[in-house]
Amino acid sequence: MSTRTDTPTTDEVDGPLTVSITRRVAPEDELLMQAWVHAGTSMAERFEGFLGAGWVRSGAEDWHMLYRFDSRAHLDTWERSPERLRWLRSAADLVEHRRTEYRTGIEGWFDEPTSSSVREAGPRGPSAPPRWKQATVIWVAFFPTSLALTYLLSPFSGQWPVVPRVLVTTLLATPWMTYLFLPFVTRLFGRWLKAD
Repeated sequence: MSTRTDTPTTDEVDGPLTVSITRRVAPEDELLMQAWVHAGTSMAERFEGFLGAGWVRSGAEDWHMLYRFDSRAHLDTWERSPERLRWLRSAADLVEHRRTEYRTGIEGWFDEPTSSSVREAGPRGPSAPPRWKQATVIWVAFFPTSLALTYLLSPFSGQWPVVPRVLVTTLLATPWMTYLFLPFVTRLFGRWLKAD
């Protein structure tokens, strides 16, 4: 059964807003899903305030998608647009919507969200580690990711202008860091992060 959470109101959010969506797709429909996601991102890019998008898979069927806008108003314009509604309808037989979250900040790694529409969140955990420790762990994950992507992409993108090169790199790095590598590094350094 899909989960849909309400979005924060304009009063609750002053600044960028990230939407995290989980959808389930049959493994044999992977190519169709990639094309559908690419089409949606291409449409969203044309809307004012669009800051970026990315996706990553977990397991054979679950796809986690992120997109970000610079304000609640710009996000609303995209989400209520006829283009997006037609795009969603085009995948009615392809995807099963599982969950949607609206978030601000870079929560989920160390801190509690600045604001979030997730109602089923548990009790507040222990206080976050000092910012310098958070920054160190982010760097430990970011440096090898950046280095690997530079080497892997240089044969293809070495002659590209800097903006498209950085765009492709960040689109690949963001979901990798968010869903896989940074949580792993955070667990690896868990005792150090919690130590006083």
